[in-house]
Amino acid sequence: MGELVERVDEQDRVLGVVERAEAVRRRWMHRIATTICRDPTGWILVLRRAEGHVRFPCHYDVMVGGAVGVGESYEDAAARELVEELSVGVPVRFLFKFLCQDGISPVWFGVHEALVAEPLVPDPSEIAWHSWLAEPDLRRVVDRGPFVPGGREALRRYLDRSAQ
Repeated sequence: MGELVERVDEQDRVLGVVERAEAVRRRWMHRIATTICRDPTGWILVLRRAEGHVRFPCHYDVMVGGAVGVGESYEDAAARELVEELSVGVPVRFLFKFLCQDGISPVWFGVHEALVAEPLVPDPSEIAWHSWLAEPDLRRVVDRGPFVPGGREALRRYLDRSAQ
């Protein structure tokens, strides 16, 4: 049996438990927990997904994350994914969630923020490259090259919040 997730509706209410592959294949909504990482100077982590990544290989992103497990909160999943993908165990702060229709299947993204001061040890099966960028530089490059659609939308929402 594959990875299990909760199928949810347009209000992010649980409808049942399904395999993630089936949710993607049938375009059923499910949940993804993500984190945008900042360093102590305020720069934002940018990564390029590994060539063998199942979803959006070799695309750039600002979100570290993955599927929310059955019965798991967005926050717990976001913290778990930081450890799995970057070997970083830091607190995450929930910011917002949104329904993203632009991607492999419709998903609710729970977007978090984390301050990361420790060295990163990326999982090479997930992340091929990473660097830190200042907001103005990131704003200039987000529409260039292959960028994960949900990550682009989350970044815009995130930056719009911080500009207010």
